[in-house]
Amino acid sequence: MRIAVLTSSRADYGIYLPLLKAIKQDNELSLKIIAFGTHLSKYHGYTIGDILNDGFEVPYRLESLLTSDSPNGVATSYALTAQKFADFWYYFHDQFDLVFVLGDRFEMAAAVAASVPFQIPIAHLHGGETTLGAIDTVYRHSISLCSKFHFVSTAVFAQRIHQLFGFKHPNVYHVGSLSLENLIHVRLLSYEEFNAKWDIDLRLDSILVTVHPETVAYDRNQAFCDEIVIALKALSKKLQIIITMPNADTAGLIFRNSFMRLAKENPGIRIVENFGTQAYFTCMKHVKLLIGNTSSGIIEAASFNKYVLNLGERQKGRFCGENVVHLPFDAKKIIGSVEKYLGKEFIGENIYYQPHSSAKILTAIKEYYASV
Repeated sequence: MRIAVLTSSRADYGIYLPLLKAIKQDNELSLKIIAFGTHLSKYHGYTIGDILNDGFEVPYRLESLLTSDSPNGVATSYALTAQKFADFWYYFHDQFDLVFVLGDRFEMAAAVAASVPFQIPIAHLHGGETTLGAIDTVYRHSISLCSKFHFVSTAVFAQRIHQLFGFKHPNVYHVGSLSLENLIHVRLLSYEEFNAKWDIDLRLDSILVTVHPETVAYDRNQAFCDEIVIALKALSKKLQIIITMPNADTAGLIFRNSFMRLAKENPGIRIVENFGTQAYFTCMKHVKLLIGNTSSGIIEAASFNKYVLNLGERQKGRFCGENVVHLPFDAKKIIGSVEKYLGKEFIGENIYYQPHSSAKILTAIKEYYASV
């Protein structure tokens, strides 16, 4: 069976990783990776190198992302991506029996939308979720409506897929979050290895920060950014602040440029464009607290017994565990919550965990096609 996997960024690639390894090792399946989006952008770290370094081939590469982060720039990138994939699917649609897609990115939605006239079977990961502070929900649901299979991370999201279609969809599977399978198979770095690679000493009391713009209320992002900058500047006097840079979203440059200036002015603040899965999980394990508005904090942090200060409304509507503390973009409240939760261990389960997620996905696919 010829399986293709669409990956557009460092974020979805890290989640895909267990599935990619499982497909590669399965003698009944052949894997073709289609890379596009920020993977091919040197401005965003040219993360296609991470894929190649992990031992995967990338036979298909499509460049379609503009550097502009304005609404017009994002809309134009969407249109350009759809155009590029219209041509790609025209020439290659009969080369794939199934295409895996993940998440909610605008460029992923464009690639999938272009596949519809070619009737390519799509398998969607992480559908049914809601992020009211980001336009991602629109793209995520549009991908779901174009998909044949739905592999969701919780039972709540399975129900939302049924609601989206208006009937009980027969191909919805609750498999948990693939990214958590990485915790079993990815070897974390030692303090020394991490320091040698990133020049960051995780033995220092540290906070991991990942903040993306709110793309629904994008005109308020400057005010949001000002508050987090005030908080981080104050916190950096006593703590090491490790910031991973935002994705290519509307108004993302506001945060990116502000964080770069902040790091230049404050030696206790470190900037990393892209950790990759191994280093990111290593960092998450050893820091004292997470701050931001990223799905990785909500989905993965509980497995490291970490509390997360979730800022603003980007992730509003997403199913959260008890380790997630919701806060507005308010410097005083952020600083006060850091003092309360810094180093505090979360004791509880990860609501996104299911064992053997990748195996469950491949079993479901094989059983379906064996029965038709």
